[in-house]
Amino acid sequence: MDQPNTAKVFIDGEAGTTGLGIRDRLRAVPGVELRSLPAEHRKDPAARRAIMQEVDLVVLCLPDAAARESTALAESLGRAAPKLLDASTAHRVAPGWVYGFPEMAPGQAERIAGAARVTNPGCYPTGAVALLRPLVAAGLMQPDYPVTINAVSGYSGGGKSMIEAHEAAGGPAFELYGLGMEHKHLPETQEYAGLTRRPIFVPSVGHYRQGMLVSIPLHLDTLPGRPNGADLHAAIAAWYPGCALVRVLPTQPADRLEPEALNNTDLLELRVYASDAHRQAVLVARLDNLGKGASGAAVQNLSLMLGLPHPAHPKEPAHA
Repeated sequence: MDQPNTAKVFIDGEAGTTGLGIRDRLRAVPGVELRSLPAEHRKDPAARRAIMQEVDLVVLCLPDAAARESTALAESLGRAAPKLLDASTAHRVAPGWVYGFPEMAPGQAERIAGAARVTNPGCYPTGAVALLRPLVAAGLMQPDYPVTINAVSGYSGGGKSMIEAHEAAGGPAFELYGLGMEHKHLPETQEYAGLTRRPIFVPSVGHYRQGMLVSIPLHLDTLPGRPNGADLHAAIAAWYPGCALVRVLPTQPADRLEPEALNNTDLLELRVYASDAHRQAVLVARLDNLGKGASGAAVQNLSLMLGLPHPAHPKEPAHA
């Protein structure tokens, strides 16, 4: 029997990495009842449509084409359609969908809370947009600035085939990819960072399971007003007042920064490293690509959409 005041949720694609992560995190969210299909019916459109009619919200953890098909199934229910939270890239810049990065801009969390269709951000864009949007909004970076974004992720971000390659056969120590300049995260990065010029994005994968660094090098003399590192840091810090999950850390000297320190948390750390003598800076975002970069962000958005409390992931960073 349904419990009173319980929100019913169906994860379409629950057996994948993101779906499993969402299921695990939802154990800490009161007021959620997960509905599921037997394995033999998970690809049956009629069974999926039927369960969609019984729930309040559906999370799409599917490839893009399948996510579009599931969206059509849900919309065929008319007024009985559930809310949708899409973890694929299918609707990241689509009209009628709200971008699910609550800290991205003032009022964004409220827009997510009131939306029937929310698209979960990509892991790389979460870091890049978090660093760039405050600078564009503050006038410290022109919208047509020639941005270059470098990033490294653990292999869990590459899906089933990459995970199997690294865990079964060992996998390469490190590799660049997306070298055709057509990475699927580019459109949302440009859109939500507020850029009019398409950025150059150079993603890479390391031989470790999870954890991510996104870095953006800048020549300070090419920015409006010739800001210094403290100016950049102040603008980014001012953008995230009181945010539980986004932390703008004080500028401090550092020779190394590793990607795994936020593993198993839903935190996002932002830093500015600068040399005013050389008039250069590097902006850095660190996050767990499975946390704030995927499942953690999905649960945060789901909680907003259903009016539920969202517990910040209780684990703190293990090391710096």
